[in-house]
Amino acid sequence: MEKEVLEVRSIKDTTANPAPLGLLAFGMTTVLLNIHNAGFYGLNSMIVGMGIFYGGLAQVIVGIMEWKKGNTFGTLAFCSYGLFWLTLCALWLLPGTDMVQALTWGAPTKGAMAWYLFMWGVFTAVMFFGTLKSNRCLQFVFASLTLLFFLLALGDVVQLYGNGNMIVTKIAGWEGIICGASAMYTGLAIALNEVHGREVLPLWHVK
Repeated sequence: MEKEVLEVRSIKDTTANPAPLGLLAFGMTTVLLNIHNAGFYGLNSMIVGMGIFYGGLAQVIVGIMEWKKGNTFGTLAFCSYGLFWLTLCALWLLPGTDMVQALTWGAPTKGAMAWYLFMWGVFTAVMFFGTLKSNRCLQFVFASLTLLFFLLALGDVVQLYGNGNMIVTKIAGWEGIICGASAMYTGLAIALNEVHGREVLPLWHVK
């Protein structure tokens, strides 16, 4: 009696790791915005351009690539923060359009922006728990980003009730520079470590 042979085939994923692109897109755009928040220059088209194309579209594309790899956390994170940058740029740009002026919407108030940033802070705080089995660098990115959103929300509240006092927003700017730089480091570390096949820059993986 012939034995029936069961053949098992597996598909090997040979596509590139999209995470470094997403982390660099997030990190560089975050640093540039928060240099503005720290008071070094005003809001300008450089920040908006980075927000739409690199911080926004690039991260959404990375999120779709993570979906293809079956990475739920990466899909949620990169698509969400990519769309965050697109919505933020829309909040800056839409008040100057005829459509918004015709509907008398106007620019978002400081109170509205505080709630907007607060909700992103809550989202990021929950996402932080998804990094606890990853590496310390990614944990720092999400922890510092959580703090950044809450500081920016508080900064808008202080401006609203403190006659435009910018002190908290400036503190948030410095903290945001650190947050963005940590994301840049993490993305570059992942890329360089993969290129060299060894740990060139440490990520401090959780054992």
